[in-house]
Order: sequence, then C-alpha cells, then structure tokens
Amino acid sequence: MGRKPDAVAKPHYSGGGGGPGASSPRAARKAPPSPVFLGAALFVLGFVSLFTGHVVTDADWSRIRSRWRSKQVRNYEPIDIWKSRYSSIYYGCSGRSTNFRSAVPENSSTGYLLIATSGGLNQQRIGITDAVVVAWILNATLVVPELDHHSFWKDESDFSDIFDVDWFISYLSKDVTIVKRIPYEVMLSMDKLPWTMRAPRKSMPEFYVDEVLPILMRRRALQLTKFDYRLTSELDEDLQKLRCRVNFHALRFTNSIHTLGQKLVQKLRFMSPRYVAVHLRFEPDMLAFSGCYYGGGEKERKELGEIRKRWDTLPELSAEDERSRGKCPLTPHEVGLMLRALGFGNDTNLYVASGEIYGGEETLRPLRELFPNFYTKEMLAGDDLKPFLPFSSRLAAIDFIVCDESDVFVTNNNGNMAKVLAGRRRYMGHKRTIRPNAKKLNVLFQRRKHMGWDMFSRKVQKVQRGLMGEPDDIRPKQDDFHEFPSSCICLRKPGNISVTT
Repeated sequence: MGRKPDAVAKPHYSGGGGGPGASSPRAARKAPPSPVFLGAALFVLGFVSLFTGHVVTDADWSRIRSRWRSKQVRNYEPIDIWKSRYSSIYYGCSGRSTNFRSAVPENSSTGYLLIATSGGLNQQRIGITDAVVVAWILNATLVVPELDHHSFWKDESDFSDIFDVDWFISYLSKDVTIVKRIPYEVMLSMDKLPWTMRAPRKSMPEFYVDEVLPILMRRRALQLTKFDYRLTSELDEDLQKLRCRVNFHALRFTNSIHTLGQKLVQKLRFMSPRYVAVHLRFEPDMLAFSGCYYGGGEKERKELGEIRKRWDTLPELSAEDERSRGKCPLTPHEVGLMLRALGFGNDTNLYVASGEIYGGEETLRPLRELFPNFYTKEMLAGDDLKPFLPFSSRLAAIDFIVCDESDVFVTNNNGNMAKVLAGRRRYMGHKRTIRPNAKKLNVLFQRRKHMGWDMFSRKVQKVQRGLMGEPDDIRPKQDDFHEFPSSCICLRKPGNISVTT
C-alpha cells in the first residue's frame, strides 16, 4: 500500500470483448446498397490505404454501409411499432479484453473504498456501476455500496435487500475485489475513521488518481458520499465495457423481487402475447420541480407552487416556455394519444409503472379510455405485493423487471429509470423503446382540434422517427452512456446478419 501503481497513474486500455470482426457502429439498415455505391466506396478506401498504410477493416466497412443506409431510408421506411427489423444485427459485447488489468487482491490493494449512493433505485444503480469503475481505477478494494436511506423516498432497504450481493461480488471478481465490509482487524488497526469526501459531478479518471488516491493510501479507507453521476460518461472502451458488465450482468435482483416480477410478466403474457409498458412520471413533486403547468387552474398552481418551495435554488420558470422547449413531461392523456397515433390499438395490453399520480384517477381516466386493458403491479400482484409495500426501491425494482421484459417500453420523461432501461434494452437486442419528442408533440397537441385524426397520426409518426428504439436513433446533444452504451453494442459479421422483413 506504499506506492502508486503504474497502472493507475497512466492507464492505457485497448478495445476487446466483442470478438473478431466486432464493431460498435450506430446502425446498419435495410437491404444492401447499390453495387455501384459499395464498389466506389471500397475503391476509395483501398486507394487511401495505399498511401496511409491503413487497412480497411470490417468496422470501417460497417460504418460506411451504416451511414449510407440510414440516410437513404430513415424518412421513408415504414416502422414496425412492435419490433425493429434490425435488432438481430446487433448484440451486447462487454467482455474483458486480454490486456485489461485483473482485480488487485485485497491484501495488496491501495485501500478500502466505501460508497454512499444517492437518490432513488436507478440513480443509485448508476452510482453503483460507476463505483466499480472508480475502484478499478484506484486499484482499491470496494466495499459493497451503501444505499440511500435519507432521500425523498425514505427507503431503509440495504444493498442485499434489492440486489443479489453474492452474485455481484462473484461476477466482478476478475475485475475488482469486493468485500461486504471492512475486516474487523483492519478497523481496529486504523488510527482514524474513514475519510469522507464528495467528488465533483462527472469527474474524469485523473481526478480520482490525483485527488482521491493519495488520501485513500494514507488513510487506508475512504468514503465517497452522494455518489451519483460522479464519473464522466467519456471513458475509454475497456472501462465502458466494465460499466456494462456491472449494470447489465452483475446487478441482479434478489430472488424474491425477481420471482414476483416474472410472475407479473407471465400474467400479462397469458392475457396477450405482447404488451406495452409505460413508465409514467407524473408525481406531484416531479411536476412541481419541472415548473410546468397542466391545466388544473389556480388549485394546481397553488399546490405545486407550495411543493416547489422545498428547493431553495430552483429558478423562476415560465410554464409556457418550458413546454415549448419540450421540458414538460407528457400527461397520461398525451401519452395515450401518442401511442394510438403511432398505431397501437385500443385492445393493446398496457402496463403502467408509476408512483402517486397527481390528480389520481381523474388524471388517468383519459389514458384508461384509450387503452381499456390497463394494468399496474397493484392490480396484477394482489396480496403478493404486501411485503414490498413499505419499500419504494423494491417496488421500483418490480416495475423495472416488467418494463424491461415488455415488447415496447415508453416513457413520458427522460429520468434515471428511462435512461437505464433504454440503455439496457439497446444492449439486450434493441427492444422497441419509445422516447417522446416532447417539443414537437406539444405543437401537435395544441393543434389537435384543428386537424383530422389521420393527419394527426401521420404527423406524430413523422416527429417520432429517430426516437423509436432503432439502432440509428437520434442521440441527444448531451450524450449519456447509460442511455446509449455504444461501446458495448457490436455489429454481427456480414455472413451472420439476417434482417427481418
């Protein structure tokens, strides 16, 4: 523990994990482009390689095909609302590369890293994922992260109440050494309690090496608090793949949560072979935080205004400006209109994952009328849900499972659960995931009474192109790796590609 490891000071990582010929392009779409185009492209690449020494790889060729196809078909090809035609072209690839440094044994690590997560279930999930990566960067032994018991949700659940802790430790054993607690004899030998500090948001690896590592090695144990989004999204490929191994493989729910979640999925599948899951964020605190207005008159303005006073630093916002900028979550009715306009019939089974809905049943009624086959975990689980009712994170985990297993996942906002599930569904085969174009949809909702249904439907379908969970979806300006885990998604070799028609 006396010196700074070379591997930590100046990490150098190379790609791997996807197998020979694997690549991570944005997309590959439709039937093969014309022979003339492809021949010309190959000729140019070959010509350039003569002068540069660059060898044309499968990845280069895939990127050319991908860009050409996307440009040609994005605005013209009919979209299957239930499944992407191109999902089979891609697969999750997060294996360790051969030169990725193995876990440092506990007795020779730089010290014990304790992590205190923050927020709700999925915000904490992001923190746990990044904690493993930071432990690897520091050559540290990671203590199983501590969950947040003091946030808005006041959930007393520990890590082992939600996640399979033994699986978590075992699955990541080749990457990072993880222990359930600091050994008693080590605690006795320490002169002082573990140092506590908070890293800045989206810190680079260099911050942890330069600012955190010296304290860790001096004190033998260090705790990072409020650990959410404390690591940049811009890491090299090997560390991004480690993120994916944690998030998509190591974080497995406990048997009791998994069993009930799968039971609800089976009930939905028994009623219909396909279902749509909607994560509906429309809780009073969430609406108050957004600064938006939803047509509830002076009563709404007063109620949400009082809730908004909880946050001292929130600026004064114009509800009209926020809506025109696409910053307001869609109402339940607007979500229903969007889905019907996209082509989902009123016989579609709809699973709604939500907390307390502002306005209660009155707010939900328009959505129920559009989709009478409306279900929630409370409706499907009955008495089986009782043991979980006091714990918001365990309830959220059950919703997570049912949403993840759905044929189509829809969200009315872009919060943590929406981002984590969108990234997971891309990694697991680009299952259909719909992210509303709130800015453009708002204009259509305002003009709804001035156009027929067919025209409204066509316009909704047009503004939602690029936001339907296709491999070449439009990416936001501020890219979030948890939503777009591109380093962990590979393109199959040309000979193994089959496109559903």
